[in-house]
Amino acid sequence: MAEKRTGEKQNDAAVKVKDELLDLEKRYWKAIQANDFEAALELTDDECIVAGAQGVSTIDRNRFREMMQSANFRIEDVYFGPDAQVRVLGKDTAVLAYTVRERVTVDGKSVTMEAADASTWVRRGGKWRCALHTESLKGDPFGRDRATA
Repeated sequence: MAEKRTGEKQNDAAVKVKDELLDLEKRYWKAIQANDFEAALELTDDECIVAGAQGVSTIDRNRFREMMQSANFRIEDVYFGPDAQVRVLGKDTAVLAYTVRERVTVDGKSVTMEAADASTWVRRGGKWRCALHTESLKGDPFGRDRATA
């Protein structure tokens, strides 16, 4: 059997990291869906940056717990698109991006949204933790499909 070239070995490693991080992302979503905030915290770096339609925040473990306990939404289900991509930045750092469709109940109303999400994962003490998560709602890149306030 022919030995793999270096590029193939790196590609195999990236696929392994992608599968591992995508599994962690799914575990994270399921933990939030189940209101299992401690399981979600196990996957979250302290501190974690979150960026999305609401702005940018740096959240420590206590703030994360408070936010989740007082949330006015419930995740009903999540579908991950088949387009996940990973970029391994170093032995203990990688970026994962994917599309997602979420069905949530917010303020008592069902809402379905599609987004592109990205997370930066760092490995600390042998465990991957999310240090940055972003969510960009899909739509016109200039916001022309949104109502103005």
